[in-house]
Amino acid sequence: MRARTGSGKTAAFTIPVIQKILNLKNTSAHQCIRALILSPSKELCGQIASVLKDLTIKCAREVRCIDISSNGDMTIQKSLLADKPDIVVATPSRALAHLKANNMRLKDDLAVLVVDEADLVFSFGYEDEIKELLGHLPKIYQAVLASATLSDDVLSLKKIVLRNPVTLKLEEPELAPSSQLQHYHLFAEEDDKAAILYALLKLNLIRGKSIIFVRTVDRCYKLKLYLEQFKISSCVLNSELPAAVRVLSVNQFNKGKYQIIIASDEKALERPDGGLLSGEEMPSKKKPRSKRKRDKESGSSRGIDFHHVSNVINFDFPLDITSYVHRAGRTARGNNQGSVLSFVAIKEKPLMDAVEQHLSKGFNGQTVLQKYSFSMSEVEGFRYRSRDAWRSVTRVAVREARLAEIRRDLLACQRLQGYFEENPSDLAALKRDKALHTVRHQAQLAHVPDYLLPAALRSQAEAEGEEGAERDGGEAPAKKKKTASFKSAKRHKYQARQSDPLKSFDIKNLKKTPAAET
Repeated sequence: MRARTGSGKTAAFTIPVIQKILNLKNTSAHQCIRALILSPSKELCGQIASVLKDLTIKCAREVRCIDISSNGDMTIQKSLLADKPDIVVATPSRALAHLKANNMRLKDDLAVLVVDEADLVFSFGYEDEIKELLGHLPKIYQAVLASATLSDDVLSLKKIVLRNPVTLKLEEPELAPSSQLQHYHLFAEEDDKAAILYALLKLNLIRGKSIIFVRTVDRCYKLKLYLEQFKISSCVLNSELPAAVRVLSVNQFNKGKYQIIIASDEKALERPDGGLLSGEEMPSKKKPRSKRKRDKESGSSRGIDFHHVSNVINFDFPLDITSYVHRAGRTARGNNQGSVLSFVAIKEKPLMDAVEQHLSKGFNGQTVLQKYSFSMSEVEGFRYRSRDAWRSVTRVAVREARLAEIRRDLLACQRLQGYFEENPSDLAALKRDKALHTVRHQAQLAHVPDYLLPAALRSQAEAEGEEGAERDGGEAPAKKKKTASFKSAKRHKYQARQSDPLKSFDIKNLKKTPAAET
């Protein structure tokens, strides 16, 4: 089954699975696992389980579902599987672990196997797990592969899993039509990208919930710390966070606690150039691979149903066409409206041209990536603020921010509460540990004074103020504010001159020397 992202593929396979299980219960007397749903990431597994829970709310006693994708205690999950739920949702590696431990048996009774986001299964490194897992399944069962793209990996997986397959491919573009989803691009280098993003957010030119995609985990935290200096709150989502924290971040964003989520699409995390150079252009000197522990069963740009996202901002342009499609698919889902704004550096222009060429095929050759009309001269006043704030977020500050996050997770972890009760000195040391270097927050950066506003917005604000004054029959609030601020500035300047000895020092009765007179 192939359909564009956000078109409802999850419901397309969960509803038939539920119906099939209800039909089988009419003819079967014993309880058993009838359906196994595999997904490459834990976030997607949780999302699928949530959809199944909502769909079975009226038949919760007849159709039971559990999600075993988390890295929780195998013993606890074993007891849940002992009750033989009707549907099991898992990642391939977790399902295989339980099959090897004989915690669940599928050889006799499994009726349906579903693989969601099938094009990611091989790229997440699950090829061996899938092949081994198939040995634990019966000879006859119904299999479904769901994907937004028909890649080579999907074709390879289809040969392994399916027999005499039928492909359901909806005749529609990969993304929502132009009347629903607008694509914009803006040429900007590193320093300009930060300044433009700051200006767009502070001037409310970007409204609604937004997902900002960056290329690496460190840039997640760098951008978060950068925005915090201007009192712009956000949360982060990346593969180095524990699964529970990732799910919490998505839930907080969906519930509206945060209007901005910064996600890393880490396809080139191990590449020192960020993945922009080809293999031939890479330097010959080999650099050591990162020792950071990442969860391969995670993904932020694929399949996750972020609710009511108005904007997707590619702070770092994606490295290939597929990544762009799936990033853009986080907005304009269903019948909702959305927009995608991509910052493009000069070296990323070939990637943008490839994306444009691919997307235009689905829109009869029309230009899809429209140029975003934005003049840097209009926000020149924001640049000096942005430059200082961006440079203040050093590698040390990023590291300390991540350590602080780990510290918060340790203090909030329920499993460690017993340990901390027995070892209060460790708890005290953890609470006493302070960051060595943090980003200095300046309260004045949160306010945007009138003189920083672009001319068009400034004149508009003045016009609105004058209209309000005419309705109230008094002086325009904008003029009052300007007059008051001018008087305040003048008074402050006078006070500063008095306190500055170089400006207020006055010498009286000074006699000129003969040398001075000549």
